[in-house]
Amino acid sequence: MNEKKDVYEKVKSEMRLSERILAELPGFRGYKEKELRREADKLIRNHLYRRLVEAKNDVKDAFQELSENRRYEVLNDVDKLVMKFERIAEKINHASYGYAGFFDAVKIEENDLDRMIKFDNALLEQVKEITEAATAFKKETLERKYEKAKERIQKLRALVEDLERTFDQRAETLRGVM
Repeated sequence: MNEKKDVYEKVKSEMRLSERILAELPGFRGYKEKELRREADKLIRNHLYRRLVEAKNDVKDAFQELSENRRYEVLNDVDKLVMKFERIAEKINHASYGYAGFFDAVKIEENDLDRMIKFDNALLEQVKEITEAATAFKKETLERKYEKAKERIQKLRALVEDLERTFDQRAETLRGVM
């Protein structure tokens, strides 16, 4: 089971007894399900945002090290990379929670929900890959292993751009579902 469904199921399982009773009332169940989907969406996007900020901070630490050691040939590229991190992190952080039109529907088709879960799973995997690459870049830089710096920066830039494309595709898919 992927992480998006796990989060949704966790939120659902933590409902208090009174919430479970109310969930059985006609009409209330759909409302509660919608609320749970929104909460799961919020948790996932908060996680993505926090991990991207961590990765950005690793890149900023690498920038500082490169700057102190006069590796000017890559500083401009690292600075642009930090700006890309900031843009996508803020885009994820400030997207409206739950994309109201999608989550307001009392009945969401299972295949539409599955598509969103696939997007969210892809986003989680991409952010994991980005954080690992940023950590490796920082580690090599702090160890003064600069020979692969340009290559690491290019890889990180490509990963961040792929993440942004996936996030934008997710938003477009949501607009199509509504």
